[in-house]
This record gives sequence, structure tokens and C-alpha cells, in this order.
Amino acid sequence: MFSNNLIGSSKAFRSVVEEINMVAPLDCAVLIQGETGTGKEVVARAIHDNGPRRHKPFVAINCAAIPAALLESELFGHEKGAFTGAVAQTLGRFHAAHGGTLFLDEIGDMPLELQPKLLRVLQEQQFERVGSNHTTQVDVRIIAATNLHLQQMVDGKSFRADLYYRLNVFPIALPALRQRKEDIPLLVRHFVDRFGDRLGRQVNHIPNELIERLTEYHWPGNIRELQNFVERSLITSTGNVLTPREKELEFMTAAPQEGSVVTLADAERAHIHRVLDETNWTIGGNNGAAAKLGMPRTTLISRMERLGFPKTPRRFAGRGKVISNIFSPGSSNQSLAIG
Repeated sequence: MFSNNLIGSSKAFRSVVEEINMVAPLDCAVLIQGETGTGKEVVARAIHDNGPRRHKPFVAINCAAIPAALLESELFGHEKGAFTGAVAQTLGRFHAAHGGTLFLDEIGDMPLELQPKLLRVLQEQQFERVGSNHTTQVDVRIIAATNLHLQQMVDGKSFRADLYYRLNVFPIALPALRQRKEDIPLLVRHFVDRFGDRLGRQVNHIPNELIERLTEYHWPGNIRELQNFVERSLITSTGNVLTPREKELEFMTAAPQEGSVVTLADAERAHIHRVLDETNWTIGGNNGAAAKLGMPRTTLISRMERLGFPKTPRRFAGRGKVISNIFSPGSSNQSLAIG
């Protein structure tokens, strides 16, 4: 029985479900690939919950959300006094996942120097904590996920080929929401029911015109963006009809037209630009761009760097304003991936 968070009936969705059914009972590594917000962690949990390790821990770690200097300790743990601030022995995520599944999200952001140690754990199921010579044996199933093209990273020498092949035993490619638009009505209903109870909103009618509008939109943020849209719409709905703010619909109308965007990176860059404009270029916090995009602040910063956003203050042509310190600190933990 799959999680209630796996919602859909489209051909693309059914294909993913078939792959989950196929690989879940088998104790092998899985590499989930897909754009941001397509539901990679939900799929990972479904694989775990329907496999032989279902009664053991499912432990997740976002490799992009933890500074490189701390990631080794987070994964493998450390001994007391191993480094400044290590006041006690700490067990890492591999130890916590013993007997169960470790989900390595954003694996493409793992530092190159840490990849050999990860490869050793995958091959030999053993490691040493930071500052220790004692070898720890573990029994862990690995499920990794990325929105990057790992094969291209291997070709560019920024990701180890041997680690890529070890992770890519059974690849699962998740479709973007624009590739499974017939699932949008089901997803909207699911989110209305889920967030309606939490927010105390009794919404039982979703206008057909709204569904048509949502189906026409290109959803660069995928299911996570749709989830956030529904939650915001519930907040502004005062009756039993789902009623988003007009500016939400205007924003969706302004989506790129067919042929106007050359690459997916262009579409993602344009979408992040629009959300940053809406939030006055505030990244963190409950009302910042990261929250609106439904991703951790550190993930958004990493994405912006990859897409060529500036790290230093600059004046954007045509905007008539100076953007200062767009990488200012803030906080956002909205990292759900539902679908």
C-alpha cells in the first residue's frame, strides 16, 4: 500500500509507480532524478515503506543544505575533541539509519573530496567517525536523489564516475508537473483537503475555470509550487469556494509562452527572478523567496549561484534599483516534496 502522498493517474505517474513496485522489494541502490519539487523524497519513502526494511529507520539528509565542512560529521559522526566545538561523541546519519534506509537528497552537491568516503560505505558498508580509527559496520540501503545531470558532472570531473555508477543501479526519472498535467485536479483536491483541515477552511468547491488556469500554467516549481499555491489560496478563501488572490492568477498569466524559453534553465532562472521581485529580493524568512518557492534557503542560494545570479550587489538593467546582498541570511524549512 503506497503513501497517500503519491497522487496521480496519468500515464507518466503510473510508470513511476510501476518502477517503485519493481525495485522496492529489492535491496539495491536507487537514484531518483527529477526537477526541484517533483516529489523525490516522497518516492524514496514509498520505496522504503514497501521494502523489506519498512520497520527500520528512514533517515534523510540534504547534501546541499549542510556546509561542506560539516557534512562529513553529519554523515559519519565524530569523536569528542575531533575538532573545535566537538564537545561529545556524535553518531552520524549512517549510524542512525542502520538496518534501514538513508536518503541522500541533492547528492550532486556533495563535495568531491567527500565522495570517496561515501563510495567506501556503499561498497563495504563500513566507515570511521571523524577523529576515530575504529571502523564501524553498518547495514544501510542507499536511495539518492538529484535535480542535476550527474552524467554531465562526471564528464566535467565534478562528480566521481565510480560513485555515479554505484548509485545508479536502478534509476527512476520523475516527470515534471507540466508532463503530467492531467494529475493537477487530483493534486489540488488532495492539497485542499490536507491544508483545509489544518487551516480550518471548509472548501468543497474548486471552480472549473481555476482548474483550467492551473492546467495551462507551466509550473517551473512543480508539485511543491502547486502545493504552496493551494495553501495560499486556502488562506485567502473566506467561503466554501477555493479563491486565490487575483495577483496570483495574474502572475500565472504572465508565464512564458511556447517557444519563448530556450532551455529549462532559462525558465527556472526567469521564475526565480519573478519570485525575487515579488519578495523585494528577500531570500529567507516566512515571506521570503525560498518559502514561496518551497525550498530551503540554502538550496535556493545554491540554485541561484548555479544559474548565474550575482553574489555581490549590482544594479539590474531596466529595474531602476540596486539589489544589495541578495544572499542575506534568513530561515526557511519548507522542504516538502509531495506528489
